[in-house]
Amino acid sequence: MSERLALLIWAATPEHPELAVTPLVHALAARALDAEVEIHFAGPAVRWLVDGVADSAFPTPAKEKSIGDFLREVHAAEVRLYACGMARAAWIEPGETLLPAAGHAGATAFVGRALDPDWRTLVF
Repeated sequence: MSERLALLIWAATPEHPELAVTPLVHALAARALDAEVEIHFAGPAVRWLVDGVADSAFPTPAKEKSIGDFLREVHAAEVRLYACGMARAAWIEPGETLLPAAGHAGATAFVGRALDPDWRTLVF
């Protein structure tokens, strides 16, 4: 069984925070099972990694936990977070900064994970 999971978040954008919580919870579940986990943010979903964006978004009307809280939790669980370079160029404004936890990996990195039999991938 593979113990490595790569998630791609592209459709769960800041305009729809209710969609972003599912991949983050799945990442935490995989870490609880001791899997190595990384999350790749592509397209407009890369905006989740802009400092301050996730802290002002809540997945439920009760606003009990922000997407920023979930991102800090996955980072604390040693889930690696990656911003796509093309997405950064298209969706990150000059002067905006990414979260310190955000690394950089392009589309080829995620496709490499999808083609590697030692990894499983999920797309959100």
